Amino acid sequence: MNIADHKKCISGLLQNAALAGLLLAISASALAAGTAVGTTIQNTATVDFTLGGTPLTVSSNTTTIVVAERLDIVVTLQSGQVLVAANDVNQALLFTVTNTGNGAELILLSIDSLIAGDQFDPTPAVPEIYFDTDGSGDLSPGDVVYNPGVNDPNLAADASVDILIVNDIPGTVANGDIGRSELTAAAATGTGVPGTVFAGQGDGGTDAVVGATGGEAAQVGEYLVSDILINVVKAQLVSDPFGGTEPIPGATITYTITVDVTSAGVATASVFRDPIPNFSTFVPGSITLNGAPITDATDADAGEFDTSVVPTVVVRLGDLTLADGIQIVVFQVRID
Repeated sequence: MNIADHKKCISGLLQNAALAGLLLAISASALAAGTAVGTTIQNTATVDFTLGGTPLTVSSNTTTIVVAERLDIVVTLQSGQVLVAANDVNQALLFTVTNTGNGAELILLSIDSLIAGDQFDPTPAVPEIYFDTDGSGDLSPGDVVYNPGVNDPNLAADASVDILIVNDIPGTVANGDIGRSELTAAAATGTGVPGTVFAGQGDGGTDAVVGATGGEAAQVGEYLVSDILINVVKAQLVSDPFGGTEPIPGATITYTITVDVTSAGVATASVFRDPIPNFSTFVPGSITLNGAPITDATDADAGEFDTSVVPTVVVRLGDLTLADGIQIVVFQVRID
């Protein structure tokens, strides 16, 4: 075989090697979910050999591929079961919407309060969707109304936004009834079966490919009708070893929790529980109820520091009514 034929043979091998390299690059891209849309992946193969005692290197052409946009959305419910009463208005459920795709994406939001399997259908308020602008976790005057087509959230890859869906409660509900409401978030570029391609519609003119979530996600929150409404608020105060308020190792956090009934009815056998947070240690003898000390032991007083499973402060508040007023529980932990 002469040198020309030898090089043709090598060229064929290199083309196959380059194709294999391209396929490998595509496979790696599919596995590396965080690779940003528009990223350029290049690959060049070489073959080293000796001809007549002379070392030679032949390079393939360089293959180039641009990473497409993957459309994936996740919705997470942040609210617990929201206690409501008949005829309540503007009752909010909190969700977090996250763009888990690899490019910026406009997100379309919608609400559905006609969910099968519950005891009543909440009535979407007007307006029905808000951004939790102030981060309070509930509906407040500073929250911005969502206006479809006008202020759809544009989320960068891995970015998220907190959303409130708001409903009114019908007057016909009974105590113990549950009503459900759902938030759906969808990629504006498109949704569908995973693998669906929207040619040229991704960031920078790349293709957009529907990911494992189908490009949309939904979560359901619940309202529970209760003839007793309880308000629980927790505050914290930090005291460091140097007389300041910096949360450094060795600093003490004083938690003050207020519990009060805000409606008619009786909250029977109420029990307060608060697990000790990670990276902190309970301060022995620090529990009080309405200013009166509670021992850490399980004894005749109203509570204890329970270490049987997860270290938890427990205070038995008993039967509570509106007339009992605010119950104040205080305890301390030390930052490890």
